[in-house]
Amino acid sequence: MEHLQIKSNVIIGQQSLSIVRPLSKSIDWNDRLIAILGARGTGKTTLLLQRLKSEYGTSNEAIYITMDDIYFANHLLSDLAEKFRQQGGKILFIDEVHKYPNWAKEIKNIYDFYKDLKIVFTGSSIIDINRQDADLSRRAIQYEMCGLSYREFLQFTEIGKFDVFKLEDLLKHHVEIANELVLKFRPIQYFNDYLKHGYYPFFIENIATYSIRVERVVRLIIEDDLQFIAGFNPHHSRKIYQLMSILATNVPFKPNITSLSQKTGIHRNMIVEYLYYLNNARLINTLSADGRSISILQKPDKIFLENTNLHYALAPDNVDIGSLRESFFMNQLSNAKHHLSLPKTGDFFVDDRITFEIGGKNKTNKQIKNVSDAFIAMDQLETGINHKIPLWLFGFLY
Repeated sequence: MEHLQIKSNVIIGQQSLSIVRPLSKSIDWNDRLIAILGARGTGKTTLLLQRLKSEYGTSNEAIYITMDDIYFANHLLSDLAEKFRQQGGKILFIDEVHKYPNWAKEIKNIYDFYKDLKIVFTGSSIIDINRQDADLSRRAIQYEMCGLSYREFLQFTEIGKFDVFKLEDLLKHHVEIANELVLKFRPIQYFNDYLKHGYYPFFIENIATYSIRVERVVRLIIEDDLQFIAGFNPHHSRKIYQLMSILATNVPFKPNITSLSQKTGIHRNMIVEYLYYLNNARLINTLSADGRSISILQKPDKIFLENTNLHYALAPDNVDIGSLRESFFMNQLSNAKHHLSLPKTGDFFVDDRITFEIGGKNKTNKQIKNVSDAFIAMDQLETGINHKIPLWLFGFLY
């Protein structure tokens, strides 16, 4: 126990508080059980450590533990919680919770037995708390950690600190908003940098090795995180790499399940299931036609890589500007909690109401001219006019 507290204090001492993600302010830290889920590399651990350092320092009232620590090979989490509480502990910050067997049941028991003990835990975005044997869905307040928006990237690179805009305000006032922003920085100049290396916060450490680290994130998700899905066949890891490679060189991709099955050697039923899990793991974004729900048994109508940085890391010789634009748009709006589907006309149908066409600065409204409530998100455009909105501006939604 003392060894874990010492280790926690060392890690806390090394944590910087220079930039704190907005999610930290959105979390109600008074809740007794908080779940922060998200893909690898998006900053969940940093969020925990920053909260711990700013509120508790090295006080024995709080401790940071990670469930892949060798300590838990021979010790129960519930026993640690009991000892921690007896010694005056008040809040457990638990990282990588999905790596601990029966984590949901033990956390439920701790929550139910020790009313004076708070728990904040992080886990992979593949976790579905509603599907756990222990009923945590009524107990845990869930938050999702996404990668950086274009707006946050500008803050991380010290270009500037800017406000978040709601989609409705952006649609109505995009001309005024863009005109005000371009007085403070050159959006297109930094936008291309963001598309290449701005999504995962670790870009700040070393841009030269960024793509290597993104590849490592993908590898760890496939080789490690997916193993915690019940029924997952670990021998399929290499085949899933192959599936990701095919998707990376073809997105946006309208999947032919039979063809993918033949190319990868994975049964066609498993292909659909793996696409579902890759979507949950935040390696791809799937789009279904308007009115269709996304489920584990249903083939998506269109597939994108989850963020534009994956294009450069996984298929640097096949980066298509059109694919980047659509991946960026879907990523930013999805992370801002908007619902996207595939319309009959146009590229995206947002919140069951607004149609968007994505393109370069020469894009016309030919495809959506007879569609009501329709807009064009245009790349290489500093400021827009009427229903033509600069693509980069959608990076200010969260």
